[in-house]
Amino acid sequence: MPQVDPAVQPAGYAFSIWGLIYVWLLLGTGYGLWKRADDPDWAPMRPALVASLAVGALWLPVAEASVPLATLLIWIMLGTALVAVMRAGDTDRWWQLAPVAIYAGWLTAASSVSIGLVLAGYGILPETPAALLALVLALRIAVTVQYRLHRAPEYGITVIWALAAVIVANAAPFNAAVVGLAVLGIGAILAIRGTDTE
Repeated sequence: MPQVDPAVQPAGYAFSIWGLIYVWLLLGTGYGLWKRADDPDWAPMRPALVASLAVGALWLPVAEASVPLATLLIWIMLGTALVAVMRAGDTDRWWQLAPVAIYAGWLTAASSVSIGLVLAGYGILPETPAALLALVLALRIAVTVQYRLHRAPEYGITVIWALAAVIVANAAPFNAAVVGLAVLGIGAILAIRGTDTE
């Protein structure tokens, strides 16, 4: 079922964050190989990050052929990205932890959006309920991860970026349920950050 401006999808400008993510990951990877090739603080996250990026390299051609398969791939990307960010060390946080955190944060939003698109696109749920279910899923993951990962506020900030873009996308015509849940989600993530004593 074709969807025009689906309620679950962030406003188009939000996807520009992919540029920041890949440039920062590329710079961080270069720094890690050049300066920290044998650093044990960097080693644990590398296999999971490589796995996530390798799957990501296949995502676009797969998405053009099969939306359900692309949805599966983006969830694999998310799972491995979350493993990577949890294993990332504290050495050179702006080169190591921060870029992986924003990557995992955006994938948290994107993978949940994919669920909403599939549910509505295949007629399993109407558009707004599909969007609400997807947002609940994203927020459950985001709140859990941010609670366990106080040292990486970039993760939560990136999820907030996506939620704000969902609000923008649903401002006209106004979708009170989706906007309201996105606002609550932003508040929940900010509340977790407010408990940070590090």
